[in-house]
Amino acid sequence: MRVVVQNDKKRAKGRRGRTAARAAVAVLTAAAIASGCGRDDEAPPPLKAPPARALDGYATKLRAEHAARAAAAERWGLKRTPLGPPPPPATKPVITTRDGFEVDGHEEQGLPPVFTTVPTEEKVVFLTIDDGAEKDPAFLRMMTDLRIPYTAFLSDYLVKEDYGYFRQMQARGAGLNNHTLSHPYLPGLSYSEQEREICGMQDVIEKRYGTRPLLFRPPFGNYDADTLRAAKACGVRYVPLWNEEVFVDHWEYREWDRDIHPGDIVLSHFRGTDEWAGRMPDMIRVFLDEVTAKGYAVGRLEDYL
Repeated sequence: MRVVVQNDKKRAKGRRGRTAARAAVAVLTAAAIASGCGRDDEAPPPLKAPPARALDGYATKLRAEHAARAAAAERWGLKRTPLGPPPPPATKPVITTRDGFEVDGHEEQGLPPVFTTVPTEEKVVFLTIDDGAEKDPAFLRMMTDLRIPYTAFLSDYLVKEDYGYFRQMQARGAGLNNHTLSHPYLPGLSYSEQEREICGMQDVIEKRYGTRPLLFRPPFGNYDADTLRAAKACGVRYVPLWNEEVFVDHWEYREWDRDIHPGDIVLSHFRGTDEWAGRMPDMIRVFLDEVTAKGYAVGRLEDYL
């Protein structure tokens, strides 16, 4: 009889353990969906049940992150809370030059790929911002509060007015990349002049920020074979252009359907009221309200390259 009682106690204890584990999994799943990790059109990934205490701690962290993002969205006047980005891909997608964007000898010479979209099936887009003219402290605060990743392409003739501003940007997680020294129309220059523009900006970023960029964007999106040859010689591996451009009051689209697509690169500029009817936080609101309404998150471009 004593043995039976002990076995009953063990079975009851086992049932309580399994019930706690199932409850912990349910909490984590709900928190992941609330944080933006889930989408209306896809089920959350299956979860294995580690110890209930670890699951509960992770679920609490997700809820806290979502609450912070929601509060920041309200504070900055967004219509919706931005979705959290998916994890970076374990296997990076193969980046190739978009059809029609090749130059003579592109593949044979191993020139950097020119592309407007990253191959992915996930609903993620990438925000890139060019030149460095406007240096708005509110923009830095907004992007930090909302935890939105972005990639900057800088020109020295504008950045040198305040290198420290972009050092703050880098410290907050933004990638700083090459947009030439003086923002010229590159196909109008000789090879050596293009090389000076591109390699010179590589040197500036390395000296000021400690990294030598792997990404380069030609001014105006214009380039020729010499541009890509010079970029390769300067250590550039990728030449991302863009599929959409966002302004303070509207969007412009490359594609006929006038819509965004998984993996699209979105362009904007460091601009203020001198050139726009608003400031950079206004542009970010236009950007985030559109992508969030369409179920997209914002990823970090460098994580996919």
